[in-house]
Amino acid sequence: MREIVLDTETTGLDPRSGHRIVEIGCVELVNLMPTGRTFHRYIDPERDMPAEAFAVHGLSREFLSQHKVFAAEVDAFIDFVGDARLVIHNASFDMKFINAELERLARPQLPMSQALDTVQMARERFRGAQVSLDALCRRFNIESSHRVKHGALLDAELLAEVYLELTGGRQPGLLLGAKAGDTETTTTAPRREWPRRQFAPAEAEIAAHDAFVEKLSDPIWRR
Repeated sequence: MREIVLDTETTGLDPRSGHRIVEIGCVELVNLMPTGRTFHRYIDPERDMPAEAFAVHGLSREFLSQHKVFAAEVDAFIDFVGDARLVIHNASFDMKFINAELERLARPQLPMSQALDTVQMARERFRGAQVSLDALCRRFNIESSHRVKHGALLDAELLAEVYLELTGGRQPGLLLGAKAGDTETTTTAPRREWPRRQFAPAEAEIAAHDAFVEKLSDPIWRR
């Protein structure tokens, strides 16, 4: 089962207001395990960077102007994603931005049915609790202290670990960096044998048993 854990960074909250994608990060999973394949691109949004968005991800207009526009990266992105399920934290946000970029290029859009929203998964499992990526990392003891600002690839990598926890796919001692074929050595404590205890029947129990046997036809106890 191939899945793509995906995250984007943008210039704002709504593509209908002219906001654009500035970063895409993807992590490939097969059978809930990272394969080591990733897709990461910075995107020139062809517009200014609002101060509010810069405070979130730290990507300046000057930095992004050195990278390609979405149109130049779209084929590589679509090829990497393919028809895999997209695992996204707050899927509606990222999907509306991706599809706005695709629509701008008159390219087929990605259906929402292809996306799995981990925010919804977390809300169903932890009702009433915080379900931000930071909160879930704290809940599952996933190291995220290096997440000073949002970053698409970093957040996708953290979400991949959170997703494994949400699906019950993580096993004790299993490392995300383990290579295919690696095995984990486990030890089992030796089983202690206890001596059998002998309980002799009381005289009343013997008498009751004999009375019961008398009522039976050809009981096995007399063969």
